[in-house]
Amino acid sequence: MRKYLPVITILALIKLSIHLIGNRNYGFHRDELLHLSVSEHLDWGYFEFPPFIAFIGKIAHFSFGYSVSGIRFFSTLAGVGILVICCLIAKELGGKIKAILLAGVSVLAFVPFYRNHMLFQPVAFDQFFWTLGFYFLIKYFNTRNVKFLLLLGVSAGFGLMNKYTILVWGLGVVVGLLFYEKGKLFKNKWFYLSGIITFLIVLPNLIWQINHHFPLLLHLQKLKESQLDENGRFDFAIEQLKHPFTLTISLIGLFAYFFDKDLKKYKTFGIAALLIFFSMWIMQSKAYYFFAIYPVLFAAGAVKIEKLLQNKPRWNYAIASVLFLPIIPFLPHAIAILPIETYVSYSGLEMKKNGRIQLTDDYADMFGWEEQLKLVDSVYQSLPAKDKDNCVIWAKNYGEAGAIEIIGKKYGLPNPICSNGSFWLWGTGKTIGQVCISIGNEKEVVERVFAHYKLVKIIKHKYAIEEENNIPVYLCRNPKINLQQKWKSLEMHVFD
Repeated sequence: MRKYLPVITILALIKLSIHLIGNRNYGFHRDELLHLSVSEHLDWGYFEFPPFIAFIGKIAHFSFGYSVSGIRFFSTLAGVGILVICCLIAKELGGKIKAILLAGVSVLAFVPFYRNHMLFQPVAFDQFFWTLGFYFLIKYFNTRNVKFLLLLGVSAGFGLMNKYTILVWGLGVVVGLLFYEKGKLFKNKWFYLSGIITFLIVLPNLIWQINHHFPLLLHLQKLKESQLDENGRFDFAIEQLKHPFTLTISLIGLFAYFFDKDLKKYKTFGIAALLIFFSMWIMQSKAYYFFAIYPVLFAAGAVKIEKLLQNKPRWNYAIASVLFLPIIPFLPHAIAILPIETYVSYSGLEMKKNGRIQLTDDYADMFGWEEQLKLVDSVYQSLPAKDKDNCVIWAKNYGEAGAIEIIGKKYGLPNPICSNGSFWLWGTGKTIGQVCISIGNEKEVVERVFAHYKLVKIIKHKYAIEEENNIPVYLCRNPKINLQQKWKSLEMHVFD
Protein backbone atom coordinates (compact mmCIF):
# COMPACT_ATOMS: atom_id res chain seq x y z
CA MET A 1 0.00 0.00 0.00
CA ARG A 2 2.84 2.39 0.81
CA LYS A 3 4.01 2.54 -2.81
CA TYR A 4 0.58 3.80 -3.89
CA LEU A 5 0.40 6.63 -1.35
CA PRO A 6 2.30 9.23 -3.44
CA VAL A 7 -0.13 8.85 -6.36
CA ILE A 8 -3.22 8.98 -4.12
CA THR A 9 -1.80 11.95 -2.21
CA ILE A 10 -1.04 13.94 -5.37
CA LEU A 11 -4.51 13.32 -6.78
CA ALA A 12 -6.13 14.28 -3.47
CA LEU A 13 -4.07 17.47 -3.28
CA ILE A 14 -5.07 18.45 -6.82
CA LYS A 15 -8.75 18.13 -5.91
CA LEU A 16 -8.24 19.93 -2.61
CA SER A 17 -6.36 22.78 -4.29
CA ILE A 18 -9.08 23.37 -6.88
CA HIS A 19 -11.68 23.54 -4.13
CA LEU A 20 -9.64 25.82 -1.88
CA ILE A 21 -9.61 28.29 -4.77
CA GLY A 22 -13.27 27.90 -5.68
CA ASN A 23 -14.82 27.56 -2.22
CA ARG A 24 -13.95 31.10 -1.16
CA ASN A 25 -15.69 32.93 -4.00
CA TYR A 26 -19.20 34.40 -4.08
CA GLY A 27 -21.52 34.16 -1.10
CA PHE A 28 -23.54 31.49 0.65
CA HIS A 29 -25.97 29.48 -1.48
CA ARG A 30 -29.57 29.54 -0.22
CA ASP A 31 -29.40 25.82 0.63
CA GLU A 32 -26.23 26.39 2.63
CA LEU A 33 -28.04 29.04 4.65
CA LEU A 34 -30.78 26.52 5.45
CA HIS A 35 -28.28 23.84 6.47
CA LEU A 36 -26.44 26.27 8.72
CA SER A 37 -29.72 27.52 10.19
CA VAL A 38 -30.74 24.03 11.30
CA SER A 39 -27.35 23.72 13.01
CA GLU A 40 -28.52 26.60 15.23
CA HIS A 41 -31.45 24.40 16.30
CA LEU A 42 -30.00 20.92 16.80
CA ASP A 43 -32.57 18.18 16.79
CA TRP A 44 -32.97 14.56 15.65
CA GLY A 45 -34.73 15.56 12.46
CA TYR A 46 -35.99 18.32 10.20
CA PHE A 47 -38.72 18.64 7.62
CA GLU A 48 -36.38 18.47 4.63
CA PHE A 49 -33.64 16.06 5.71
CA PRO A 50 -32.19 14.02 8.58
CA PRO A 51 -29.95 15.67 11.21
CA PHE A 52 -26.40 14.77 10.09
CA ILE A 53 -25.87 18.01 8.14
CA ALA A 54 -26.90 20.04 11.20
CA PHE A 55 -24.27 18.38 13.40
CA ILE A 56 -21.60 18.91 10.74
CA GLY A 57 -22.73 22.53 10.48
CA LYS A 58 -22.27 22.96 14.22
CA ILE A 59 -18.74 21.53 13.99
CA ALA A 60 -17.98 23.75 10.99
CA HIS A 61 -19.20 26.84 12.82
CA PHE A 62 -17.15 25.94 15.88
CA SER A 63 -14.06 25.47 13.69
CA PHE A 64 -14.33 28.39 11.27
CA GLY A 65 -17.23 30.59 12.30
CA TYR A 66 -19.60 31.44 9.46
CA SER A 67 -16.84 31.70 6.87
CA VAL A 68 -17.93 30.67 3.36
CA SER A 69 -14.69 28.84 2.62
CA GLY A 70 -14.55 27.31 6.10
CA ILE A 71 -18.08 25.94 5.97
CA ARG A 72 -17.53 24.48 2.50
CA PHE A 73 -14.30 22.82 3.59
CA PHE A 74 -16.27 19.93 5.10
CA SER A 75 -18.04 19.10 1.84
CA THR A 76 -14.67 19.25 0.14
CA LEU A 77 -13.21 16.85 2.71
CA ALA A 78 -16.00 14.41 1.82
CA GLY A 79 -15.12 14.84 -1.85
CA VAL A 80 -11.44 14.21 -1.24
CA GLY A 81 -12.44 11.18 0.82
CA ILE A 82 -14.45 9.86 -2.13
CA LEU A 83 -11.39 10.14 -4.38
CA VAL A 84 -9.18 8.34 -1.87
CA ILE A 85 -11.71 5.55 -1.27
CA CYS A 86 -12.22 5.12 -5.02
CA CYS A 87 -8.47 4.54 -5.33
CA LEU A 88 -8.56 2.08 -2.43
CA ILE A 89 -11.44 0.19 -4.06
CA ALA A 90 -9.37 -0.09 -7.24
CA LYS A 91 -6.57 -1.62 -5.16
CA GLU A 92 -8.96 -4.07 -3.48
CA LEU A 93 -10.24 -5.13 -6.90
CA GLY A 94 -6.71 -6.14 -7.85
CA GLY A 95 -5.54 -2.92 -9.47
CA LYS A 96 -1.97 -1.73 -9.46
CA ILE A 97 -0.50 1.76 -9.75
CA LYS A 98 -1.99 2.54 -13.17
CA ALA A 99 -5.48 1.47 -12.09
CA ILE A 100 -5.24 3.58 -8.96
CA LEU A 101 -4.17 6.56 -11.08
CA LEU A 102 -7.06 6.09 -13.51
CA ALA A 103 -9.59 5.66 -10.70
CA GLY A 104 -8.50 8.89 -9.02
CA VAL A 105 -8.36 10.81 -12.30
CA SER A 106 -11.88 9.62 -13.12
CA VAL A 107 -13.12 11.26 -9.93
CA LEU A 108 -11.18 14.42 -10.80
CA ALA A 109 -12.60 14.40 -14.33
CA PHE A 110 -16.25 13.98 -13.33
CA VAL A 111 -17.36 17.62 -13.58
CA PRO A 112 -20.54 17.47 -11.41
CA PHE A 113 -18.47 16.41 -8.41
CA TYR A 114 -16.95 19.90 -8.23
CA ARG A 115 -20.33 21.48 -7.63
CA ASN A 116 -21.38 18.63 -5.32
CA HIS A 117 -18.23 18.95 -3.22
CA MET A 118 -18.19 22.73 -3.07
CA LEU A 119 -21.57 23.52 -1.55
CA PHE A 120 -22.36 22.68 2.07
CA GLN A 121 -25.16 20.22 1.38
CA PRO A 122 -25.96 16.58 2.25
CA VAL A 123 -25.08 15.57 -1.34
CA ALA A 124 -21.31 15.32 -0.79
CA PHE A 125 -21.74 13.29 2.39
CA ASP A 126 -24.32 11.06 0.68
CA GLN A 127 -21.83 10.23 -2.06
CA PHE A 128 -19.16 9.64 0.58
CA PHE A 129 -21.27 7.14 2.55
CA TRP A 130 -22.29 5.25 -0.60
CA THR A 131 -18.64 4.90 -1.60
CA LEU A 132 -17.52 4.02 1.92
CA GLY A 133 -20.23 1.36 2.20
CA PHE A 134 -19.10 -0.26 -1.05
CA TYR A 135 -15.51 -0.21 0.18
CA PHE A 136 -16.37 -1.99 3.44
CA LEU A 137 -18.33 -4.63 1.53
CA ILE A 138 -15.43 -5.26 -0.84
CA LYS A 139 -13.07 -5.52 2.12
CA TYR A 140 -15.37 -8.13 3.64
CA PHE A 141 -15.46 -10.10 0.39
CA ASN A 142 -11.65 -10.09 0.27
CA THR A 143 -10.88 -10.78 3.93
CA ARG A 144 -14.02 -12.41 5.43
CA ASN A 145 -13.35 -10.24 8.46
CA VAL A 146 -16.74 -9.56 10.05
CA LYS A 147 -15.59 -6.18 11.36
CA PHE A 148 -16.15 -4.84 7.84
CA LEU A 149 -19.77 -5.96 7.98
CA LEU A 150 -20.17 -4.04 11.23
CA LEU A 151 -18.49 -1.00 9.70
CA LEU A 152 -20.87 -1.35 6.75
CA GLY A 153 -23.76 -1.05 9.22
CA VAL A 154 -22.21 2.04 10.80
CA SER A 155 -21.67 3.63 7.39
CA ALA A 156 -25.23 2.87 6.29
CA GLY A 157 -26.58 4.26 9.56
CA PHE A 158 -24.77 7.57 9.26
CA GLY A 159 -25.69 7.66 5.57
CA LEU A 160 -29.37 7.39 6.50
CA MET A 161 -28.93 10.12 9.09
CA ASN A 162 -27.61 12.29 6.27
CA LYS A 163 -29.92 11.66 3.29
CA TYR A 164 -32.77 9.22 2.80
CA THR A 165 -31.75 8.40 -0.79
CA ILE A 166 -29.29 5.90 0.65
CA LEU A 167 -32.31 3.63 1.08
CA VAL A 168 -32.14 3.04 -2.68
CA TRP A 169 -28.45 2.19 -2.27
CA GLY A 170 -29.43 -0.30 0.44
CA LEU A 171 -32.04 -1.88 -1.82
CA GLY A 172 -29.46 -2.29 -4.58
CA VAL A 173 -26.90 -3.81 -2.23
CA VAL A 174 -29.35 -6.25 -0.64
CA VAL A 175 -30.58 -7.48 -4.03
CA GLY A 176 -27.00 -7.68 -5.29
CA LEU A 177 -25.99 -9.81 -2.31
CA LEU A 178 -28.56 -12.42 -3.32
CA PHE A 179 -26.21 -13.22 -6.19
CA TYR A 180 -23.06 -13.33 -4.06
CA GLU A 181 -22.22 -16.98 -3.36
CA LYS A 182 -25.91 -17.86 -3.79
CA GLY A 183 -27.00 -15.55 -1.01
CA LYS A 184 -24.68 -17.09 1.56
CA LEU A 185 -24.32 -13.81 3.41
CA PHE A 186 -27.98 -13.90 4.44
CA LYS A 187 -27.12 -16.89 6.66
CA ASN A 188 -24.45 -14.89 8.48
CA LYS A 189 -25.54 -13.52 11.87
CA TRP A 190 -23.03 -10.67 11.56
CA PHE A 191 -24.88 -9.37 8.53
CA TYR A 192 -28.03 -9.00 10.64
CA LEU A 193 -26.07 -7.46 13.48
CA SER A 194 -24.87 -4.92 10.93
CA GLY A 195 -28.50 -4.17 10.12
CA ILE A 196 -29.29 -3.75 13.82
CA ILE A 197 -26.44 -1.24 14.13
CA THR A 198 -27.89 0.73 11.22
CA PHE A 199 -31.33 0.66 12.83
CA LEU A 200 -30.04 1.85 16.21
CA ILE A 201 -28.19 4.76 14.62
CA VAL A 202 -31.30 5.80 12.68
CA LEU A 203 -33.77 5.18 15.54
CA PRO A 204 -33.66 8.75 17.00
CA ASN A 205 -34.61 10.18 13.61
CA LEU A 206 -37.35 7.57 13.19
CA ILE A 207 -38.82 8.54 16.58
CA TRP A 208 -38.62 12.20 15.57
CA GLN A 209 -40.49 11.46 12.34
CA ILE A 210 -43.19 9.59 14.26
CA ASN A 211 -43.56 12.42 16.78
CA HIS A 212 -43.89 14.96 13.96
CA HIS A 213 -46.34 12.92 11.86
CA PHE A 214 -43.76 11.94 9.21
CA PRO A 215 -43.09 15.31 7.53
CA LEU A 216 -40.78 13.33 5.22
CA LEU A 217 -43.87 12.10 3.36
CA LEU A 218 -45.21 15.63 2.90
CA HIS A 219 -41.81 16.79 1.67
CA LEU A 220 -41.57 13.95 -0.85
CA GLN A 221 -45.07 14.72 -2.11
CA LYS A 222 -44.29 18.42 -2.59
CA LEU A 223 -40.91 17.62 -4.14
CA LYS A 224 -42.61 15.35 -6.64
CA GLU A 225 -45.23 17.97 -7.49
CA SER A 226 -42.87 20.93 -7.75
CA GLN A 227 -39.77 19.36 -9.33
CA LEU A 228 -39.80 15.66 -10.18
CA ASP A 229 -43.04 15.70 -12.17
CA GLU A 230 -41.47 18.36 -14.39
CA ASN A 231 -38.72 15.95 -15.43
CA GLY A 232 -39.18 14.38 -18.83
CA ARG A 233 -39.39 10.60 -19.14
CA PHE A 234 -35.81 10.35 -20.36
CA ASP A 235 -34.23 13.34 -18.57
CA PHE A 236 -32.67 11.19 -15.86
CA ALA A 237 -30.94 8.93 -18.38
CA ILE A 238 -29.97 11.74 -20.75
CA GLU A 239 -28.27 13.65 -17.93
CA GLN A 240 -25.91 10.69 -17.40
CA LEU A 241 -24.78 11.01 -21.05
CA LYS A 242 -23.45 14.56 -20.65
CA HIS A 243 -20.04 13.38 -19.46
CA PRO A 244 -19.02 10.83 -22.10
CA PHE A 245 -15.40 10.16 -21.09
CA THR A 246 -16.10 9.33 -17.45
CA LEU A 247 -19.29 7.55 -18.52
CA THR A 248 -17.13 5.29 -20.69
CA ILE A 249 -14.95 4.39 -17.71
CA SER A 250 -18.03 3.59 -15.63
CA LEU A 251 -19.57 1.43 -18.37
CA ILE A 252 -16.31 -0.49 -18.72
CA GLY A 253 -16.45 -1.02 -14.96
CA LEU A 254 -20.05 -2.18 -15.11
CA PHE A 255 -19.16 -4.63 -17.88
CA ALA A 256 -16.18 -5.90 -15.86
CA TYR A 257 -18.33 -6.67 -12.82
CA PHE A 258 -20.34 -9.09 -14.93
CA PHE A 259 -17.86 -10.53 -17.43
CA ASP A 260 -14.24 -10.11 -16.32
CA LYS A 261 -12.97 -13.41 -14.95
CA ASP A 262 -11.31 -11.73 -11.97
CA LEU A 263 -13.95 -9.11 -11.25
CA LYS A 264 -17.21 -10.98 -11.82
CA LYS A 265 -17.04 -12.33 -8.27
CA TYR A 266 -17.93 -8.72 -7.37
CA LYS A 267 -21.01 -8.69 -9.61
CA THR A 268 -23.01 -7.67 -6.54
CA PHE A 269 -21.93 -4.12 -7.34
CA GLY A 270 -22.90 -4.37 -10.99
CA ILE A 271 -26.36 -5.65 -10.06
CA ALA A 272 -26.70 -2.93 -7.43
CA ALA A 273 -25.73 -0.25 -9.95
CA LEU A 274 -28.29 -1.44 -12.51
CA LEU A 275 -31.09 -1.76 -9.95
CA ILE A 276 -30.35 1.69 -8.50
CA PHE A 277 -30.24 3.23 -11.97
CA PHE A 278 -33.58 1.83 -13.11
CA SER A 279 -35.24 2.46 -9.74
CA MET A 280 -34.25 6.12 -9.84
CA TRP A 281 -35.22 6.43 -13.48
CA ILE A 282 -38.68 4.98 -12.81
CA MET A 283 -39.12 7.33 -9.84
CA GLN A 284 -38.05 10.31 -12.03
CA SER A 285 -35.33 11.17 -9.55
CA LYS A 286 -32.96 14.06 -9.96
CA ALA A 287 -30.00 12.96 -12.06
CA TYR A 288 -27.40 13.84 -9.43
CA TYR A 289 -28.86 11.30 -6.99
CA PHE A 290 -27.24 8.61 -9.14
CA PHE A 291 -23.80 10.25 -9.21
CA ALA A 292 -22.97 8.54 -5.91
CA ILE A 293 -22.66 5.19 -7.72
CA TYR A 294 -19.91 6.29 -10.08
CA PRO A 295 -16.80 5.88 -7.86
CA VAL A 296 -17.32 2.11 -7.48
CA LEU A 297 -17.78 1.88 -11.26
CA PHE A 298 -14.75 4.08 -11.93
CA ALA A 299 -12.61 1.77 -9.79
CA ALA A 300 -13.63 -1.36 -11.71
CA GLY A 301 -13.26 0.43 -15.04
CA ALA A 302 -9.75 1.53 -14.12
CA VAL A 303 -8.76 -2.01 -13.11
CA LYS A 304 -10.14 -3.43 -16.36
CA ILE A 305 -8.33 -0.85 -18.50
CA GLU A 306 -5.06 -1.50 -16.69
CA LYS A 307 -5.44 -5.21 -17.49
CA LEU A 308 -6.26 -4.52 -21.13
CA LEU A 309 -3.17 -2.33 -21.46
CA GLN A 310 -0.76 -4.49 -19.48
CA ASN A 311 1.46 -4.80 -22.57
CA LYS A 312 1.22 -1.07 -23.31
CA PRO A 313 1.21 0.49 -19.83
CA ARG A 314 2.05 4.00 -21.03
CA TRP A 315 -1.36 4.18 -22.71
CA ASN A 316 -2.84 4.49 -19.22
CA TYR A 317 -1.29 7.95 -18.98
CA ALA A 318 -2.81 8.89 -22.33
CA ILE A 319 -6.24 7.80 -21.11
CA ALA A 320 -5.77 9.78 -17.89
CA SER A 321 -4.93 12.85 -19.96
CA VAL A 322 -7.93 12.37 -22.25
CA LEU A 323 -10.13 12.11 -19.17
CA PHE A 324 -8.93 15.22 -17.35
CA LEU A 325 -7.61 17.77 -19.84
CA PRO A 326 -10.89 18.30 -21.77
CA ILE A 327 -12.79 19.21 -18.61
CA ILE A 328 -10.49 22.09 -17.64
CA PRO A 329 -12.40 24.71 -19.71
CA PHE A 330 -15.62 23.62 -17.99
CA LEU A 331 -14.32 23.97 -14.43
CA PRO A 332 -15.36 27.64 -14.03
CA HIS A 333 -18.95 26.58 -14.74
CA ALA A 334 -18.83 23.85 -12.08
CA ILE A 335 -16.92 25.57 -9.28
CA ALA A 336 -16.42 29.26 -8.58
CA ILE A 337 -12.69 29.45 -9.34
CA LEU A 338 -13.10 32.81 -11.15
CA PRO A 339 -14.19 36.13 -9.64
CA ILE A 340 -17.71 36.93 -10.79
CA GLU A 341 -16.75 39.68 -13.26
CA THR A 342 -14.12 37.40 -14.80
CA TYR A 343 -16.60 34.55 -14.97
CA VAL A 344 -19.20 36.71 -16.72
CA SER A 345 -16.62 37.70 -19.31
CA TYR A 346 -15.33 34.12 -19.65
CA SER A 347 -18.88 32.82 -20.21
CA GLY A 348 -19.79 35.55 -22.67
CA LEU A 349 -22.78 36.64 -20.61
CA GLU A 350 -24.34 39.97 -21.54
CA MET A 351 -26.30 42.43 -19.47
CA LYS A 352 -29.98 42.61 -20.40
CA LYS A 353 -31.95 45.82 -20.82
CA ASN A 354 -33.18 45.56 -17.24
CA GLY A 355 -29.59 45.55 -15.99
CA ARG A 356 -29.64 41.84 -15.12
CA ILE A 357 -27.05 39.19 -15.94
CA GLN A 358 -28.47 35.67 -15.93
CA LEU A 359 -26.18 33.19 -14.19
CA THR A 360 -26.83 29.50 -13.65
CA ASP A 361 -29.23 28.89 -10.77
CA ASP A 362 -26.49 27.65 -8.43
CA TYR A 363 -24.32 30.71 -8.94
CA ALA A 364 -27.26 33.13 -8.93
CA ASP A 365 -28.40 31.67 -5.61
CA MET A 366 -25.15 32.92 -4.04
CA PHE A 367 -25.93 36.60 -4.65
CA GLY A 368 -28.27 39.16 -3.15
CA TRP A 369 -28.28 38.06 0.47
CA GLU A 370 -25.85 40.68 1.73
CA GLU A 371 -27.86 43.47 0.09
CA GLN A 372 -31.04 42.18 1.69
CA LEU A 373 -29.38 42.09 5.09
CA LYS A 374 -28.01 45.62 4.82
CA LEU A 375 -31.45 47.03 4.06
CA VAL A 376 -33.19 45.04 6.81
CA ASP A 377 -30.51 46.13 9.26
CA SER A 378 -30.90 49.79 8.32
CA VAL A 379 -34.65 49.56 8.94
CA TYR A 380 -34.14 47.70 12.22
CA GLN A 381 -31.53 50.16 13.49
CA SER A 382 -33.84 53.09 12.71
CA LEU A 383 -36.45 51.81 15.15
CA PRO A 384 -36.77 53.19 18.70
CA ALA A 385 -35.50 50.83 21.41
CA LYS A 386 -39.04 49.89 22.48
CA ASP A 387 -39.99 48.96 18.90
CA LYS A 388 -36.83 46.87 18.55
CA ASP A 389 -37.87 44.84 21.58
CA ASN A 390 -41.26 44.11 19.99
CA CYS A 391 -40.02 43.66 16.42
CA VAL A 392 -40.04 40.46 14.40
CA ILE A 393 -38.41 39.94 11.03
CA TRP A 394 -40.77 37.97 8.81
CA ALA A 395 -39.21 36.21 5.81
CA LYS A 396 -41.08 34.66 2.92
CA ASN A 397 -38.78 31.70 2.17
CA TYR A 398 -35.98 29.69 3.75
CA GLY A 399 -33.29 31.51 1.75
CA GLU A 400 -34.25 34.92 3.10
CA ALA A 401 -34.84 33.49 6.57
CA GLY A 402 -31.49 31.68 6.48
CA ALA A 403 -29.69 34.86 5.47
CA ILE A 404 -31.17 36.69 8.45
CA GLU A 405 -30.43 33.76 10.79
CA ILE A 406 -26.80 33.29 9.69
CA ILE A 407 -25.47 36.43 8.01
CA GLY A 408 -27.65 38.57 10.26
CA LYS A 409 -25.61 37.57 13.30
CA LYS A 410 -22.87 40.03 12.38
CA TYR A 411 -25.51 42.79 12.31
CA GLY A 412 -27.03 41.75 15.63
CA LEU A 413 -30.44 41.10 14.07
CA PRO A 414 -33.05 38.96 15.85
CA ASN A 415 -33.75 35.53 14.43
CA PRO A 416 -36.42 35.53 11.74
CA ILE A 417 -39.83 33.95 11.70
CA CYS A 418 -40.77 32.00 8.59
CA SER A 419 -43.37 29.33 7.86
CA ASN A 420 -41.32 27.79 5.04
CA GLY A 421 -39.83 24.33 5.72
CA SER A 422 -38.06 23.65 8.98
CA PHE A 423 -38.22 27.31 10.00
CA TRP A 424 -41.84 26.63 10.94
CA LEU A 425 -40.57 24.35 13.71
CA TRP A 426 -38.97 27.26 15.55
CA GLY A 427 -42.14 29.27 15.92
CA THR A 428 -42.77 33.00 16.16
CA GLY A 429 -40.54 33.97 19.06
CA LYS A 430 -41.57 35.72 22.24
CA THR A 431 -43.30 38.76 20.77
CA ILE A 432 -46.62 38.93 18.92
CA GLY A 433 -45.04 41.12 16.25
CA GLN A 434 -46.52 44.52 17.08
CA VAL A 435 -43.74 45.81 14.85
CA CYS A 436 -42.57 43.73 11.90
CA ILE A 437 -40.03 44.01 9.10
CA SER A 438 -41.32 41.90 6.22
CA ILE A 439 -38.92 40.70 3.53
CA GLY A 440 -40.03 38.93 0.37
CA ASN A 441 -43.74 38.85 1.22
CA GLU A 442 -45.96 40.45 -1.39
CA LYS A 443 -48.33 43.34 -0.63
CA GLU A 444 -51.46 41.14 -0.74
CA VAL A 445 -50.00 38.89 1.96
CA VAL A 446 -48.78 41.76 4.13
CA GLU A 447 -52.11 43.60 4.09
CA ARG A 448 -53.93 40.44 5.23
CA VAL A 449 -51.75 40.30 8.34
CA PHE A 450 -51.11 43.95 9.28
CA ALA A 451 -53.35 47.00 9.56
CA HIS A 452 -50.55 49.43 8.75
CA TYR A 453 -47.62 48.84 6.46
CA LYS A 454 -45.18 50.91 4.43
CA LEU A 455 -43.03 49.82 1.51
CA VAL A 456 -39.43 50.63 2.36
CA LYS A 457 -37.76 49.54 -0.86
CA ILE A 458 -37.77 46.99 -3.69
CA ILE A 459 -34.39 45.22 -3.69
CA LYS A 460 -32.83 44.54 -7.08
CA HIS A 461 -29.62 42.66 -7.87
CA LYS A 462 -28.08 42.06 -11.26
CA TYR A 463 -26.79 38.57 -10.39
CA ALA A 464 -29.38 37.19 -7.96
CA ILE A 465 -31.76 34.43 -9.00
CA GLU A 466 -35.09 35.72 -10.30
CA GLU A 467 -36.86 34.64 -7.09
CA GLU A 468 -34.64 37.02 -5.11
CA ASN A 469 -34.88 39.97 -7.50
CA ASN A 470 -37.46 42.75 -6.98
CA ILE A 471 -37.80 41.73 -3.34
CA PRO A 472 -40.13 44.02 -1.33
CA VAL A 473 -39.27 45.10 2.21
CA TYR A 474 -42.13 46.47 4.33
CA LEU A 475 -42.23 48.03 7.77
CA CYS A 476 -45.47 46.84 9.35
CA ARG A 477 -47.41 47.63 12.53
CA ASN A 478 -50.59 46.57 14.31
CA PRO A 479 -51.16 42.92 13.35
CA LYS A 480 -54.70 41.93 12.41
CA ILE A 481 -54.12 38.31 13.45
CA ASN A 482 -52.21 36.68 16.26
CA LEU A 483 -49.38 34.82 14.52
CA GLN A 484 -48.58 32.81 17.64
CA GLN A 485 -52.11 31.40 17.68
CA LYS A 486 -52.28 30.84 13.92
CA TRP A 487 -48.83 29.27 13.57
CA LYS A 488 -49.92 25.68 14.23
CA SER A 489 -52.39 25.78 11.35
CA LEU A 490 -49.59 26.58 8.91
CA GLU A 491 -47.88 23.22 9.36
CA MET A 492 -49.45 21.60 6.31
CA HIS A 493 -48.36 24.53 4.15
CA VAL A 494 -44.66 24.63 5.01
CA PHE A 495 -43.68 23.53 1.49
CA ASP A 496 -46.19 25.68 -0.42
